[in-house]
Amino acid sequence: MSDAPLLTSAVNHGVLRLTLMRGAQRNPLSMAMLDALVEALEHAASNKAVRAIIIAGEAPGFCGGHDLKEMTSHRADGDGGRGFYGALFARCSQMMQIIVAHPRIIIAEVNGIATAAGCQLVAACDMAVAGASAQFGVNGINSGLFCSTPMVALSRNLGRKRAMELLTTGAMLNAHEAMVAGLINRICHDNDLTDVTEKLAAKLVERSQAVLALGKKAFYEQLEMPLDQAYAHTSKVIVDNMMMADAKEGIGAFLEKRVPEWSDE
Repeated sequence: MSDAPLLTSAVNHGVLRLTLMRGAQRNPLSMAMLDALVEALEHAASNKAVRAIIIAGEAPGFCGGHDLKEMTSHRADGDGGRGFYGALFARCSQMMQIIVAHPRIIIAEVNGIATAAGCQLVAACDMAVAGASAQFGVNGINSGLFCSTPMVALSRNLGRKRAMELLTTGAMLNAHEAMVAGLINRICHDNDLTDVTEKLAAKLVERSQAVLALGKKAFYEQLEMPLDQAYAHTSKVIVDNMMMADAKEGIGAFLEKRVPEWSDE
């Protein structure tokens, strides 16, 4: 078995699967794991064979956050670890932003726990499917660490008061609570998790990748804008979309009652 922290699958029917491979440690986001994720995601962005991405974790859990043993070992550094911690959280923030800016839709496939930066990873992904036994939390407060960087993605998924409760109490959400709160899209039996996630990804594979990339970018851009600016921006985006070859093809296929042939296939 490879010692690599991340397993990058062969692209299967347009879907790339990235699996965090430190299951015995609950797949922590160590510096090596973050480097591997950044490299894999950047490579996938330019790979036309990739039409959707799934991020999963080796059993028994999705991701338990950062590697606390790695972090603690740097207390012995000359600066008490400040330099390493700055680099670690900067790399993590970069990786989360790559997910948001990525041209492909990225789905988190959540088995077991997703805590602290692991919960952040779920929140950063465009969509998420969870097994019925999954649990979510930003529980760093229990160890004297406020999950300030996970807060960024979490507060953009959940209502403010719900997010603040989780951040300040360390409470966990079960899968049903996470779905009600808006953190995940759907729940399934643990044994069906991979199948359900891949069926969702298959729907994305069938869509125009150029249009999905345009729409994903606009989605995140407009979230940060005042209402009038959001409408002005998305009005321009949809005009640009109408001028695309795939819009002409898609509308024509709908009117002619046939399957569209996308230009990016």
